[in-house]
Amino acid sequence: MKLFTHIDQLLLAERTPVGLRRNHAMQGLHTISHAWLLVEGGLIKEFGSMDTLSDYKNSTSIKGIEEINCAGKFIMPCFADSHTHLVFASYREHEFVDKINGLTYAQIAERGGGILHSAEQLNHCSEDALYHNAAERMREIMRTGTGAVEIKSGYGLTVEGELKMLRVIQRLKETYPVLIKSTFLGAHAVPKAYKGNKAGYIQLIIKEMLPNIAAEKLADFIDVFCETNYFTPDETTMIMEAGYKYGLRPKIHVNQFTSIGGIQAAVKHQALSVDHLEVMKEEDFEALALSSVIATLLPGCSLFLNIPFAPARKMIDRNIAVALATDFNPGSAPSGNMQLVVALACMQLKMRPEEAIIAASIHGAHAMACENEIGTITPGKKANFILTRPLPSIAYLPYAFGSNHVEQLYINGEAQL
Repeated sequence: MKLFTHIDQLLLAERTPVGLRRNHAMQGLHTISHAWLLVEGGLIKEFGSMDTLSDYKNSTSIKGIEEINCAGKFIMPCFADSHTHLVFASYREHEFVDKINGLTYAQIAERGGGILHSAEQLNHCSEDALYHNAAERMREIMRTGTGAVEIKSGYGLTVEGELKMLRVIQRLKETYPVLIKSTFLGAHAVPKAYKGNKAGYIQLIIKEMLPNIAAEKLADFIDVFCETNYFTPDETTMIMEAGYKYGLRPKIHVNQFTSIGGIQAAVKHQALSVDHLEVMKEEDFEALALSSVIATLLPGCSLFLNIPFAPARKMIDRNIAVALATDFNPGSAPSGNMQLVVALACMQLKMRPEEAIIAASIHGAHAMACENEIGTITPGKKANFILTRPLPSIAYLPYAFGSNHVEQLYINGEAQL
């Protein structure tokens, strides 16, 4: 049992979770100043302001407590990074230089780079090597406050390669206490072996990949890169429907470069989230505003590729539920630092600090369907939270974007760093 006392600010402290927050509700952090927090058995037990602690102790029989003085520090829910490609064989820094020299994402892909390059590297990498590389990245993101993460496949593009990626994600689940969700993204691109035969590759996904994945229970969700030159809305629909037959709810890449109807298809098929959304039309805003689908924004990708940032301010003002994630991957977002994402959300997406923290924590949890386990400081939820270094204010976290503000990450009530 651990008792955290003299907490300067306890963020998102809610006895009854309020669900998705829209518009002005995204500014409500439900903060307790000068607070205490009790953790027992890996779960959040109770909390309150320091002037109530003596009464609580007198009314309960608390024994064997480890007391931690948090004077000047904040406690907030861990970051829930709901969109990553953390499992990959190697980085692609050579493409970074190509971008500096003026090549676009599409031009690099046409030259054999991009997703297909990562697929070639992954299919030549052993499962053990892939796991050890991913494990190092897992430790890296934990150091900056991530306590829940979704990881996609999609760099295999073969039956064997996709299964290998998903098995690595399963090994990470078994090794690390962080809450991990896995997503099957076989429809990330069309592999070289199926050039000119996309329909054949889609049938491989549906008839071979999905049954094998389901047999081993390797995925929680299914994803498709619905984008010009990748997969159309009709093809995306076909794959989403196939995924549902195996109990896999969709989380769809849409509107990164063009708006082609992917949002409407995802809303119709009750996707959990639609991710990217850098390019939006009026009908896209309307479709999302009338749905429960979460808009997951990835500002690290916009920064790295020098493409437009998602119009977060307009989404929030239109009552769309917004989450934030890193898109950690070797080609377009080689960083899993959620603190940087929160800072970019404030600086480039014009989100308020309170909105960005909600989007990076409880809304990220919703986008991973684990909002009943993490995302707020609520009795009965997992004790997955961040103890910050001393901070002068909430705004300081995104303001001082070059520093790591995490002093300690707690997962199931246990210190990890």
